[in-house]
Amino acid sequence: MTAADQTPATPAPAPAPARAGRRTLGVMLLLTVLSAVLVLTAAGRVWSEGRAGTLEVSVTGGKISELPGGLALVGLAAAVAVFAVRGVGRLAVGALTLLAGLGAAAAAVAGSSDTAALDSAASGKLALAGSTATEVSHTGWPWVAVLGGLLLAVAGLITLRYGRGWPAMGSRYEAPTRKAPVKADTPGDLWKALDRGEDPTAV
Repeated sequence: MTAADQTPATPAPAPAPARAGRRTLGVMLLLTVLSAVLVLTAAGRVWSEGRAGTLEVSVTGGKISELPGGLALVGLAAAVAVFAVRGVGRLAVGALTLLAGLGAAAAAVAGSSDTAALDSAASGKLALAGSTATEVSHTGWPWVAVLGGLLLAVAGLITLRYGRGWPAMGSRYEAPTRKAPVKADTPGDLWKALDRGEDPTAV
């Protein structure tokens, strides 16, 4: 036996595509969660405020538009669905995530200057239909929601680009399949079947 034969074998490193796939999957999940946090947090904050006579009125992003928050939840659901589908299904999930992100960002931009919800709040305060708010101002929270929507769109693009190479749901979550019993003609076949976890005595 030569010295080369006695050298212990070192484990081969993981293939570069597999490592890159895990990294891009992690980035996608991080962006999706971060975008949802940003959009949902912003939706619960005041986007516009003003006065109704002598009374102060304000409305949150959720009162102005439910779209940003709803689409952020769609993005979260899509991130979970990535593990349950493969191939073309991944492309569909990526496209859905991209559209949800763009839709959330667009709805937040539209809501950043919206006054209809504030006027409705002013009418409620004064108990007078048709009242409008005065001294209207807008906060920066809609733009936080815009940022969240754009991050979600980026997560969708990453899924479209790299999703096909990501791992799918493990086989232990799939429906079990019955294997045909292996005929063991010799004691060697019997031991090999047992090593594979098969029952050579099954009929």
